[in-house]
Amino acid sequence: MIADTHVPQTLVHHSVMPLEVLEWLQPAPGKVFVDGTLGGAGHTKLLLEAGASVIGVDQDPFALERAVAMNLSDLRVVQGNFRDLETLIDKPVDGVLLDLGVSSFQLDDVQRGFSYHSDAPLDMRMAQSGESAADVVNELAMEDLARIIYEYGEERFSRRIARAIVEMRDVARIETTAQLSDAIRRGYPGGHARGVHPSRRTFQALRIYVNDELASLEAGLKAAVNILKPAGRLAVISFHSLEDRIVKRFVRDSANLQALTKRPLEPLPPELARNPRARSAKLRVSQKGTA
Repeated sequence: MIADTHVPQTLVHHSVMPLEVLEWLQPAPGKVFVDGTLGGAGHTKLLLEAGASVIGVDQDPFALERAVAMNLSDLRVVQGNFRDLETLIDKPVDGVLLDLGVSSFQLDDVQRGFSYHSDAPLDMRMAQSGESAADVVNELAMEDLARIIYEYGEERFSRRIARAIVEMRDVARIETTAQLSDAIRRGYPGGHARGVHPSRRTFQALRIYVNDELASLEAGLKAAVNILKPAGRLAVISFHSLEDRIVKRFVRDSANLQALTKRPLEPLPPELARNPRARSAKLRVSQKGTA
């Protein structure tokens, strides 16, 4: 049984761009959808309320436990990474939704170590297995750390931050998010970043690396197309430029997909007022050919 500390009961989960997802996926009775990033099951609940059936996939065991506890009818949950959809899903479906990145539950659950806003064990593993963020920052060479922070975080001070991390770990192993944030600040000129928390890009980079997110996205897009029925739709919500570029390029180069949204859709002001975390979201929708 999973400890209650990993399943905060007071958190409020806001699904990103829910009306747009419903408009473009067009759920209806008799249709079957895959929510490849089940998370807090917000999008899944909307699809179910429209009469569709949903197969919810997530690599996070805590997300699956929450979904099961909701007792949602016409929902089947499967543990796994959406990169493996072809082996996880045993029949063609009408639509696939991928809501990328980290969920609100993961961010707000202090024990997961995704957030730089609180002191917690430095973990960041979505699947709760494999190499943690603490392993990465304490064991990789400075050059490798700098590359990860630059490529996955698009952080221009990556080398300075990597050097500060190495200097700190040479004194004592970095075990917590607060220790890592302290090292990052030491790497910033003046100790801060204008308009952006100095830890934001480095934490993003480490999370992406630890969970192999970009390679999973590449593989997941291919798998999603292969399990779609003819005229089935693929909706992808991304949260930073690295993800969005991969999705845009994949749809453009695919012989089986037609872009339905020429430009990515973004949250409208009322949603941003309700859910500031949606500010960087971009939604792209495409449709599989019928030939």
